[in-house]
Amino acid sequence: MSIVTVGIDLAKTVFAVHGVDAAGKPLLVKPRVARDQLAMLIAELPPCLIGMEACSGAHHWARLFRVHGHTVKLMAPRLVAPYRMSGKRGKNDAADAAAICEAVTRPNMRFVPIKDEHQQAILCLHRTRQGFVEERTAVYNRLRGLLAELGVVLPQKTGYEGRSERTWNPSRAGQIGASAIYWSTLVAWRIGWPSTTEPLPT
Repeated sequence: MSIVTVGIDLAKTVFAVHGVDAAGKPLLVKPRVARDQLAMLIAELPPCLIGMEACSGAHHWARLFRVHGHTVKLMAPRLVAPYRMSGKRGKNDAADAAAICEAVTRPNMRFVPIKDEHQQAILCLHRTRQGFVEERTAVYNRLRGLLAELGVVLPQKTGYEGRSERTWNPSRAGQIGASAIYWSTLVAWRIGWPSTTEPLPT
């Protein structure tokens, strides 16, 4: 009998592959498959159902395997966890691949839609921008804390730092240190963070 279901435990360099026939008998058990060999291995298989966890690189591999005529389904890792083998063998890549192979055949399993490259590019753009926003907020909060130590309290709104360039004028000698902290942080801010207020493409 030929392989009808394959479970793949994804990784960055070494993958685990587990394939079974229609009766559930393991016919393909490869606990260590190098990254440059995975596509060739899957291309040599007859069209079958391939299951993977929706983790890093999953959508790329799903698109690649579809080209070879396979049906690919992605699952959230938390939904695969109940099917993992336990006991003396413990958790390892081979056991994870077998669990994925079992989970993908369950009739009530919920699957993750496979994204195309455009969708992933837009998602990367939004995630990158969100990271800049979080970093900007962290820097501004750090700046407010440093200035508060010198008796200068800034508003909580992060938009204040741009307007304060024109109005910052330390009138007391004790604010010289605060001014140095403010301007050095503002320079780092302007160099390190692009605009986080411009609308992003969809």
